[in-house]
Amino acid sequence: MSAIDYFKQCPPIARTIAASTFLMSLGIHTGMLPSHYFVFYPPFFAQFPPFVWSLATCFFLTSRDLGVIFETYMIYTYIAKLERSSPKFSLPGDFFAYIVFVCTVSLGLCYFITGPGFYTSALIVATLYTSCQDDSGQMARLYIIDIPAEMMPYAIIMITWLMNGKTAAICGTCGLVAAHLHDFLTRLWPEFGGGRNLLPTPGFVRRLWETKTATVRQRGYGTSFAPAERKEQEGSNTGPLPDSWKTRGSGHRLG
Repeated sequence: MSAIDYFKQCPPIARTIAASTFLMSLGIHTGMLPSHYFVFYPPFFAQFPPFVWSLATCFFLTSRDLGVIFETYMIYTYIAKLERSSPKFSLPGDFFAYIVFVCTVSLGLCYFITGPGFYTSALIVATLYTSCQDDSGQMARLYIIDIPAEMMPYAIIMITWLMNGKTAAICGTCGLVAAHLHDFLTRLWPEFGGGRNLLPTPGFVRRLWETKTATVRQRGYGTSFAPAERKEQEGSNTGPLPDSWKTRGSGHRLG
């Protein structure tokens, strides 16, 4: 199997974010790309063209040297795990809506607290927190030691503080808050508060991610079968009566 074939088999969101993170980080750290084109800084939206892409690219810059490899690996690992096997995102578009939500909340918190910059650690910690919720009660490996899975996000924030400074650790904490808020609004409140899911995936997002052909996927909690999207046959809805009336049998005359 070639590298391209392996890349195509990776989950689409995970491979896109990981590849963007690696290439952009490599370009900026080697001086091939100017960092100010990708940093989140609202005054840049008033320029022409407006830097709208910075809403996403501010999450794609790793630290220098080995951080380019390690942090890209962490991003891919956590996002791919959620995209492939998390029971929270079993319906089309759920995981995409989750990524948009945690990035939006993290962006607002990080900018308000730390100012303009890159917020990659927020995305790493957010996806790690959500991943660890699925592994609650299990042990996770942190370098050479095993710790409870629930403690992994806090350990990563501490390591981020020691290696990359206070600002990166604050951004990681903002990502933790964003992921916990998503978990509260979509799971904790409906299950334990007697309410409803306050963050349903919009219909147009579900239609965007609907499977066009039938697929069978092995997930962490069992086998997932996605049927093909039904398409109405041409001419099936002709005539004055609705389709549901046409399947009631031949009918009988009364009287």
